[in-house]
Amino acid sequence: MFDIGFSELVVIGLIALIVLGPKRLPEVARTAGRWMGQLRRFIADVKQDLDREMHSEDLA
Repeated sequence: MFDIGFSELVVIGLIALIVLGPKRLPEVARTAGRWMGQLRRFIADVKQDLDREMHSEDLA
């Protein structure tokens, strides 16, 4: 999705650990994961709606 390598991911994780601290990092990561899940579901729903509309226009 973002073409991020493992080393870049480690650097981002270390910076997040330094900025947020070890107590807040799991909470922030969990929240970010929820947002990503909601965004993926929203995108999938939009794609499904568009496909459905395109298919119904082909039949009409």
